[in-house]
Amino acid sequence: MLTAVRVATAALLTLTAPVAAPAEPVRERQQWVLDALNVEQAWSVTKGEGVTVAVVDSAVDGEVKELKGRVSAGPDMTSGAVARELPPGRHGTAMAGLIAGSGADDGLIGVAPAARILSLPMVIDDEPGFAVPPLEGEGAAAESPLARALRYAADNGAQVVSMSIGSYGPLRSEREAVSYALGKGVVLVAAVGNDGQTPYAKEKGTSYWSFPAGYPGVIGVAATDKQGRQATFSSDNLSVLVSAPGVGVPVLKRDSGYELSEGTSSAAALVAGVAALIKSRHPSLPPEQVARALASGARGRPAAGYDDRTGFGVVDAAAALNAAERLTGTTRSVAPGMEHFGRGEDSPVPTRPGPDPLRLWLYGGGVLVSLVIFCGAIIVLNQRRE
Repeated sequence: MLTAVRVATAALLTLTAPVAAPAEPVRERQQWVLDALNVEQAWSVTKGEGVTVAVVDSAVDGEVKELKGRVSAGPDMTSGAVARELPPGRHGTAMAGLIAGSGADDGLIGVAPAARILSLPMVIDDEPGFAVPPLEGEGAAAESPLARALRYAADNGAQVVSMSIGSYGPLRSEREAVSYALGKGVVLVAAVGNDGQTPYAKEKGTSYWSFPAGYPGVIGVAATDKQGRQATFSSDNLSVLVSAPGVGVPVLKRDSGYELSEGTSSAAALVAGVAALIKSRHPSLPPEQVARALASGARGRPAAGYDDRTGFGVVDAAAALNAAERLTGTTRSVAPGMEHFGRGEDSPVPTRPGPDPLRLWLYGGGVLVSLVIFCGAIIVLNQRRE
């Protein structure tokens, strides 16, 4: 029997020096992130109202001013039976702020500042890093904490799940839970990992796959820098669908204050926020079309259209909303100035199935004329014989 153990892939987030609030307010420090994602233009349409984003991570501190009154706490996902209250975590709080920070008192603002957070704790991020706990029991039938979290999120009102966690091994229970959540219309977003500079990646030209980002249907997110280039640490493999800022990104500190982050964790949380904007505008849009909208609206697309470093490019929130609008079958542009392809001419109305009356008359007339000519020819031949 094989016991599967979940371990963090090189710690998906590195937190660095605190932001110097008096000299440079956090909103100024994070402006480049908002610009890179074209978030402020998207806010003219929606700020994520009515959407709940589940944060599968360490517990979120709901007393931070930017999150106060908008965080619901789920049970400890590491145990299927014993309930315990986990202390607020640094990592989960940072990710929740990037998704749904309200910007209260000129504080940090998230991509979907009107969304709510469902905190589903399954890690304890004691510094300097954190590890995902092992499975309870052995064998393929054991349900992992992540599988429990995904099912809980899908059954308790989450429209988007943000997973800034990872391990190297896929598990059957997680594949089934991913399918379950997708089947309920839940958008799943995950960090692809920080293995871009490992010896294996340098030797093979590709990184180990990290899960849950590697499961089919999960939107895998890579990290880019301020210039929109792939962050050197970001994993590169075919689990990458899109990318987002992941270098020098300001985040909330547990309790209060701000610091800088570096990792695909931050990138995934930002994209989860954009997914929340799309689901707010189009609640019934299925996960695969949300993924398509994110990919088709991305900017900085690689020359070949796609590569395994940045996917289809850096997510553009306003363009993704426009793409989602087109996927619903409407023609109106939701954000001024984003009409990339124009309206074009309307397609002709399809012909009604069944016989075409005009063609029937033409066919009948042609047959009648042919019969008249044939009969006339016979009469002429008979007269010549006589």
